[in-house]
Amino acid sequence: MTQAVQTLSEEPIPLGQTEQSALSKDPAPTVTPGLLRRALHPDLLRSLGLGLLSLAAGVLFWHWASATNLNVFVNFENVPGPGKVFASFLGHLETEIFYTHIRVSMQRILISYSIAAALGIGLGLIMGRSRIVRAFVMPYIEVIRPIPAVAWIPLAILMWPTEEASIIYITFLGALFPIVLNTLHGVEQTPEVLVRAAQSLGASRLAIFAHVVLPAAMPSISAGLAIGMGVSWFSLLAGEIISGQYGIGYFTWNAYSLINYQDIVVGMLVIGFLGTASTAAIKLLTKPLLKWQKRTR
Repeated sequence: MTQAVQTLSEEPIPLGQTEQSALSKDPAPTVTPGLLRRALHPDLLRSLGLGLLSLAAGVLFWHWASATNLNVFVNFENVPGPGKVFASFLGHLETEIFYTHIRVSMQRILISYSIAAALGIGLGLIMGRSRIVRAFVMPYIEVIRPIPAVAWIPLAILMWPTEEASIIYITFLGALFPIVLNTLHGVEQTPEVLVRAAQSLGASRLAIFAHVVLPAAMPSISAGLAIGMGVSWFSLLAGEIISGQYGIGYFTWNAYSLINYQDIVVGMLVIGFLGTASTAAIKLLTKPLLKWQKRTR
């Protein structure tokens, strides 16, 4: 009797097909109120709501000012309303040349900004760690940095063999200096106590640079990259207006030459959107490099 009970207890009890399928399936994930609250963070919703409210208020004021021909310090008599601008924008979406202007501008930004970011970060890091290099390079930066992009256009046309190269050069200069100076500032602000602690633990110079200096400078580098992107769009448009044949800056200037006010505003809004999107992309790309900030808070 005892052996029979043991035999029955050791043999697996066969399950039906329904039970086997039920056990093989993972339990369905449940969405709890806590998960929803974390996904829809109140601060994020509040910021998004305030931003949309601000944009809506701006569009309403724009519509009212243009409809009533407001002329108090600022004259809105010749400013087209949102409806006309939106209709003009929809019309340009059906033309191939409009996309060509956008593509050419984005291509110029990509080339010039990539060069400026690589050179600016590298030069800023070296200047931050070497007083000799900083003393040698800083006078050039302080002299060239205040020169506006428009002032570079005649000389850039003479220096470079093509107009395309001159526009990229002007855009490169606009993005370079914010990146260099912010990187330099970030390296200089590295806490000395962290460097000495790493030295006392026997870390090499390369290890200190990679694991102490560079992470500490990343917030300033990220800010410099974002600022440099905005300045690069400003410099690009200055070059396209004067010497370009394609590009969103040339599109806007050509609309002004033809007294096409709707297209002027269309070009301005497209420039603003592209600049905002590219800056947001830079912040998104650098965000993983700043995770240590959350852990230290």
